[in-house]
Amino acid sequence: MNVLFVTAEADPYAKVGGLADVAGSLPVALRANGVDARVIMPLYAFIDQARWGISYLLSFDVHRRTGTIHVDLYTATHKGVPIYFVRALPYFGQEATVYSNWDYDVPRFMFFCQAALDAAAALRDQQGWFPDIFHVHDWHTGLVPFLLSQKRSEWGWGHVGSMVTIHNMQYQGEHIGGWAWEQGIPGRDHPELQARGLSDNMLAIALAYSDMITSVSPRYAVEIQYPNAGFGLQDLIRNRLTDVRGILNGLDMNQWNPATDPLLESNYSADDFVENRLPNKRQLQAEANLPVDDDIPVIGMVTRLVQQKGLDLALPALRTVLAKHDVQFIGLGSGEPEYNEMFFRLGADFHWKAKCFLGYNATVAQRIYSGCDIFLMPSHFEPCGIGQMIAMRYGALPLVRETGGLADTVMNYDDGEADFGTGFVFNWEEPQAVVGTLDWALWTYRNRKNAWRRMQDRAMRVDFSWDKSAREYSRLYGWIQDRHK
Repeated sequence: MNVLFVTAEADPYAKVGGLADVAGSLPVALRANGVDARVIMPLYAFIDQARWGISYLLSFDVHRRTGTIHVDLYTATHKGVPIYFVRALPYFGQEATVYSNWDYDVPRFMFFCQAALDAAAALRDQQGWFPDIFHVHDWHTGLVPFLLSQKRSEWGWGHVGSMVTIHNMQYQGEHIGGWAWEQGIPGRDHPELQARGLSDNMLAIALAYSDMITSVSPRYAVEIQYPNAGFGLQDLIRNRLTDVRGILNGLDMNQWNPATDPLLESNYSADDFVENRLPNKRQLQAEANLPVDDDIPVIGMVTRLVQQKGLDLALPALRTVLAKHDVQFIGLGSGEPEYNEMFFRLGADFHWKAKCFLGYNATVAQRIYSGCDIFLMPSHFEPCGIGQMIAMRYGALPLVRETGGLADTVMNYDDGEADFGTGFVFNWEEPQAVVGTLDWALWTYRNRKNAWRRMQDRAMRVDFSWDKSAREYSRLYGWIQDRHK
């Protein structure tokens, strides 16, 4: 079975969020399960072609109502997975970031959808490989299932199916009408779209025309059926429930491994973390210019500074907790200007016990995962989340809100001898809920050392590997194939 992942980002070439982790890791696991999974993505200008061994493969033209765009297709191999890169000026090949503003991103990702199908045809004609399934991700590739439906009457396309995976329902690629006309994209006449005025919404189009809809955690597959997480598309989901599945994202257990991570001061595992994890905490405190003290609990945070991540809950709560407890906070992130300022101000106001790093730095992130005691992730909604899984893998106990993938991956502490639990969970979306849960976690850290270590041990041994998820995706691919035979 041949599967082509169509994605706006993929690790290690271009990464903004969890989508890149999935596109970089899941195809590897699928190939181990007998699926010939490959990836197609844009060749952004900032991608270092020499570093990643990216080379020219072939060329083709995309014909549109307003003209023809020449496309060069490049290729590389990552962990055994063939990766294809689309370079097509002025759409892809001269940008400095993955995403920009709406009126720039929407038309170029619409073009990318067209180019992905033409690239598949070119690969069939010139390389002898053709997908049985187009697996698309989020709104950026949402036109692919529709464009595929228009091609099924053509020779060689009738058996090809599609799947869309929702990584974040909030971002949808709306108002594409004018650009759709310019690019020669036919009208979307699906009755579900027309009835709801969603024919110009790229994510809605994917939900209507794909054979199967998946989300990145079982809990999120339920949440998107309701207005709070459906963002106006919940009725489309509810009308296709027989085709909706929630499959938890995995983690590259070899990449995220404290026993071999070269960025750590001291490597450790679930068997020896009590002694060998401490040097990482000391290094983290020292690099943050905070007092080096094994007994002071460290709260860590690695996040995008956006409303979704619960910064409006976390930052007021942290001020309260820092004021009344002997505790340290070390955070890393960047995002919306309002939260950047609040984040920076927190570090400045509590400079003797808090350090806030603005921006993203992979080394600092690893230092936080391996050195903090509590990993704070109070998201308003979290389709899956990877931070809490990495934190658990590295022996930091997550403190999370009960939502999406956070609810699926973090077991709440039993408030006893830790016969159950891998972290601390709260529900209410208010700063005081974060304060109360942090108070509980800090009391446990100081007064129930054995329970704390039992939870660390349990958290570090959770198997978050992609193997189970890859088997579930493989089964769904087979179902789609059977539908089109």
